[in-house]
Amino acid sequence: MDKTNPPNSPLVSAYLRFLQLAKVIQALPDGQEMDANEKALLQAVVLRWYEDQPMTVREAIGLADLGSPATLHKRITRLREKDMLSNLNLEGDRRAKFLIPTQRTLDYFQNLGQSMQQAHQNSVA
Repeated sequence: MDKTNPPNSPLVSAYLRFLQLAKVIQALPDGQEMDANEKALLQAVVLRWYEDQPMTVREAIGLADLGSPATLHKRITRLREKDMLSNLNLEGDRRAKFLIPTQRTLDYFQNLGQSMQQAHQNSVA
């Protein structure tokens, strides 16, 4: 592949355009940023929430492919401090703390979704 010319595949172009657009919104509105590990943890938690199976803190800390329990606990704490995650306790069971996305997180994913849509529209235009 010629490295001086951009790829002519519409799918490659669409994905690269998405990455460009997503890069613009990676910073949170107040200028805070999430590192790649925080993003991966947030995505795992939100995906489970989206599937109507909220993840408990214990389950999140057990995601060995994302880090050690101590590291994951620190990441959960940082995501809470950034107002990206909150806890939900079910009535009758105060021990299990479920991680749920905040409105800020939903807005963040809304912006990413809009970037994907814009990248797709640009690729078919």
